[in-house]
Amino acid sequence: MIVRILIADDHKIIVDGLRSLLEKNNALRVIGQASDGLSAVRLAAALSPDLVIMDISLPGLNGIDATRQILEANPRVKVIALSMHKDGRYIAEALKSGATGYLLKESAFDELTAAIQTVIKGQCYLSESIADLVIKDYIRHLEKTGSGVFSVLTPREREVLQSLSEGLSTKEIAGRLGVSVKTVETYRLQIMEKLDIHSVAELTKYAIREGITSL
Repeated sequence: MIVRILIADDHKIIVDGLRSLLEKNNALRVIGQASDGLSAVRLAAALSPDLVIMDISLPGLNGIDATRQILEANPRVKVIALSMHKDGRYIAEALKSGATGYLLKESAFDELTAAIQTVIKGQCYLSESIADLVIKDYIRHLEKTGSGVFSVLTPREREVLQSLSEGLSTKEIAGRLGVSVKTVETYRLQIMEKLDIHSVAELTKYAIREGITSL
């Protein structure tokens, strides 16, 4: 299958260089180029490319909003954001707009080829030099806003929840953990209050849903 590509970048030397390199690969064909965001949206609508290589910083309409408009019109199109920015905000906004790849302009051409192959398969590609940054930002976000079992309950409360969901009695849990029955009952009340769940059956469903235990 030949991948039909639209390049959107306002630096002619970059567009010409990309076009020259891409067209050395018989499986890739550049079908158009745009020097601003509005032209990118119009050309994407007219040409229906398989892939758009989209500069983030475009005149007229920035690459993030251009990506959003292109995908609203044709969700089948894949977009790789191409940028000089390593800032997590740009990366997050590009991915939120629907881009399935984010590549730094400093990347080697081989990495662009790998990114194209990856996103065409329906997978996401992040430049190697920013993947670690994205993961760290994601973890920080979870720490601030997390509402899952691993952020809501303490390790000991999770142990009690798992034991309850696996059918152990209060006495059996107390024996397993080496605590009193009263302590286990206190943990159970705390778990129910924190989760706003008030039956063992619903706690079991919650534990399965959160991956604490399995069926």
